[in-house]
Amino acid sequence: MSKFRNLLIGTTLVTLAASPVMAEKLGLGRAALPEEVAAWNLDVSPDGTGLPEGSGSVLDGEEVFADNCAICHGDFAEGVDNWPKLAGGMDTLNHKDPLKTVGSYWPYLSTAFDYVHRSMPFGSAQTMSADDTYAIVAYILYSNDLVDEDFVLSKDNFLEVEMPNADGFIVDDREEAEKHFWTEPCMENCKPEPVKITMKAAVLDVTPDEED
Repeated sequence: MSKFRNLLIGTTLVTLAASPVMAEKLGLGRAALPEEVAAWNLDVSPDGTGLPEGSGSVLDGEEVFADNCAICHGDFAEGVDNWPKLAGGMDTLNHKDPLKTVGSYWPYLSTAFDYVHRSMPFGSAQTMSADDTYAIVAYILYSNDLVDEDFVLSKDNFLEVEMPNADGFIVDDREEAEKHFWTEPCMENCKPEPVKITMKAAVLDVTPDEED
């Protein structure tokens, strides 16, 4: 019991120390520097918040994609072996086995930019410049027949790109729409009569036979 208690206390102290306020009180760690925060603050929102300055063309993206992405995703973003397909799948979402790609499924282009900029290429994440990321995303759009080959993607025209499945998602309103199905769970004295055992598993012949 004492070992469990010591472990619990130790875990609690570590958790509290992770809090900036408690860390200061306990004399542990320091506040993150602005440049350290900036290194992790890379998220891009559907409304364009977080997009860096820069631009990239389809033609440039074809070269960057070939050098950094094609080994897994194919020269035309069609996917290699079991690596994800980034293009294709149009009009398959109502099929039994839909092909969900950037072009057929993703509602926001910001998801593609955010993921490439933050996590790609595999094994060398965050080595791409903003211009290269814009170019790669432009090439992915082109591979999905969503832009022409002379298209240049930038922060200025990013929100002008219309994704085919932008209206394919709905807000989860079950909290209100299905509220009439819910009942407060019973926590005590829930059954008026005591529970009685009426049959045993052996009698019902649901117990597996033991094999020698």
